[in-house]
Amino acid sequence: MMSQYASDLASHTPVKSTIAPSSASHVASDALPPNWIAPTMSPLESLIATGTKLYLDSVDPDLVVENRGFGATGATSNPAIISGLMKTGRFDERISELGGGESSDADIAWELTDQLVTEAERVFLPVFEATQGDDGYVSFELDPLLEDLDSDMPHADRVAKYIELGKHYAEGHANRMIKVPGTRAGLEALEELAAAGITLNVTLLFTIDQYRAARDAVWRGAQRRDSLDGFKSVYSIFISRIDVYTSKNVPELSEAAQGQVGLVNAKRVWADNEAFWADKGLPLQQEIIFASTGTKLPSDPADKYVAALAGDDIQTNPPETNAAIQEMDGKVFEKSIDKMPPQEVLDEIDEKVDFEAMHAALMDEGVRKFTDPQNALLALIKERRESLVSA
Repeated sequence: MMSQYASDLASHTPVKSTIAPSSASHVASDALPPNWIAPTMSPLESLIATGTKLYLDSVDPDLVVENRGFGATGATSNPAIISGLMKTGRFDERISELGGGESSDADIAWELTDQLVTEAERVFLPVFEATQGDDGYVSFELDPLLEDLDSDMPHADRVAKYIELGKHYAEGHANRMIKVPGTRAGLEALEELAAAGITLNVTLLFTIDQYRAARDAVWRGAQRRDSLDGFKSVYSIFISRIDVYTSKNVPELSEAAQGQVGLVNAKRVWADNEAFWADKGLPLQQEIIFASTGTKLPSDPADKYVAALAGDDIQTNPPETNAAIQEMDGKVFEKSIDKMPPQEVLDEIDEKVDFEAMHAALMDEGVRKFTDPQNALLALIKERRESLVSA
């Protein structure tokens, strides 16, 4: 169901943090001039009006402000995003300031990440406050190198480190979500983190079984709290990566089914999530984040996933996806999250796609995509520090 806040955003003033509808919505019809025409919603405002919460897949300070103007109500970060920002040279002064003393490259990388996420949190804090904690979050991803395949860190130590870091980076941040991957160690850390009152974004999810394991662990932890009043959790299901996988590994899918597996999978997870939380009586929504919504195949329109998932929960879209959609003059979105392909397409997908094999392949790829950007960020920090010292 579309919240009142989502409805209000359809008429909000860019960048201004408010839940009040525009003044025009309060003007009596007989007070309007005869040639008055109601303002047309932008494409992204149309998306929000369906019930979707729009999040930005970046903490670039400029893009955060721009996308808040589009109607975005939250954002997320990861090492690839931070590394991309460092490459621009815009943050050399910060690197120089942090580079003195005994700070390691990793110390600087995490301090910069913390700063950028905190700055984004300030932009979205009014949303968090207006929705009483149901929206307005920025996600902070824990150290991906805990999943380094070349590391000999014992499993129990990985779990303990996730719990330690989650508590550390959550402290003092009302509208920060701690992002934990749906790996074996990440899943085992969820109950303790949830019990500690931490708001969680479980990421790197590809299948309904993986989602259920994450959800059940979070719920067990939440029930250990003194109160569920502030309990909020989200589950990030990846989409376009699945369609890239099936195009390469399940070429026998028909034209009607190929390119639909990621969406079908995500919609099934969404429906399962809706059903599970329906009778819990919680004040805040426990939601799905539709991640990896940028298209990977050149033949796909920019709004392929955005349009198909419109209508509920959260879409974390890349900046270029939001920008492309905003340029679609006259684009109007409709609720589609509850609409599935024909039954014969669903049957074909279930018959031909080995979801266990897909999960194993995408998790292996996902962990590497998780760790490689962090190593690249550390190398970049080292390079920038050296160049700034010699300059």
